[in-house]
Amino acid sequence: MSTKNTDTATTGPRDRRAAARFRAALDSERRSAALYRGLADGATGERQRIFLELSAVEERHARHWADKLTALGEPVPRPGRTGVRTRALSWLARRFSADAVLPLVERAEHADAGLYQGDPDAAPGMAADERSHARVLTRLREQTPATPEQLGGRGIAQRERWHRGDRSGALRAAVFGVNDGLVSNTALVMGFAGSGAGATTILFAGVAGLLAGAFSMAAGEYVSMRSQREAYEREIALEADELRDDPEAEAEELALIYRAKGLPADEAERVAATIMKDQETALETMAREELGLDPEELGSPWSAALSSLIAFALGAVVVVVPYLFASGTAASVAAVALAAAALFTVGAVLGALNGRSPLRSGARQLLVGAGAAAAVFGIGHVVGTGAA
Repeated sequence: MSTKNTDTATTGPRDRRAAARFRAALDSERRSAALYRGLADGATGERQRIFLELSAVEERHARHWADKLTALGEPVPRPGRTGVRTRALSWLARRFSADAVLPLVERAEHADAGLYQGDPDAAPGMAADERSHARVLTRLREQTPATPEQLGGRGIAQRERWHRGDRSGALRAAVFGVNDGLVSNTALVMGFAGSGAGATTILFAGVAGLLAGAFSMAAGEYVSMRSQREAYEREIALEADELRDDPEAEAEELALIYRAKGLPADEAERVAATIMKDQETALETMAREELGLDPEELGSPWSAALSSLIAFALGAVVVVVPYLFASGTAASVAAVALAAAALFTVGAVLGALNGRSPLRSGARQLLVGAGAAAAVFGIGHVVGTGAA
């Protein structure tokens, strides 16, 4: 009895917090293992085997946290009853199919993909396992075994037509740059026009808005793309470390991903083993398949910044041009007409790129831009009248 009291007294707050965290991680891994077993009950063939293997990985993680508790001298709790969510998803998988609940499970796995990243108590490879699970589930969801063309990836392209291969970010920055320049500078110029300012003042205001907005957009786009690229590079560096430290586990992950794509187990393992023979090829493949990144196309901050600057300026200059050649009502009417035409055109182009009705998208863009310009024109008129 006295020994037990002594042990309790010498257990510090740090150990108690660690024990609580280990118990929570153990419970989470057990629930995940049970969920994958439930999904396996609602699947057949290769998909069922993949779910069972994912369950086995989660059980291995659970044993790791159980061992950590034992090392602290803490009792390992017995497996309890699975939670309501796990039971509900497992029932749905058995009653309908695993495909019915896969999107929900996939979303949760992606949210937990970085769960063990940087955790000193996690076993080597656990963080990679969690990221891999999210990728495997994505592959499984994208697969529809009854549709052969989807096994080759055509189904993904059909469902996600908005992808155009713009990994550099330049097209995205250009499209939004034109739109922002057009709307913001139109509103600015109309605000000065509503105040009753002279043509020269309106012209200088429009040019100032163009320059300030263009450089602001470029700076923001550069910082954004630079941060994104650094995050991607860090992910690839971590993957390189995992390939160096535990190539067997990485080969198993790669084989599992290929099996989720539809390859038979023996062929998936053969392909993975072949790829893993070359370190550079293995890293590039794991970056693509596990992280969803192309090491050669991580995005160019300078390209995005430059295209954003030019695009914003092109959009912003539309409403300025009339004041270079006219003044008064004629300039204002011309500016409104040009801005309206440009707003409709930009909206129609965006709609076409997104697979929506160009007419409807153009009309919506015109309505939004005109509303903003009218509101600022009204405010400028009120302020100008009051000042006068």
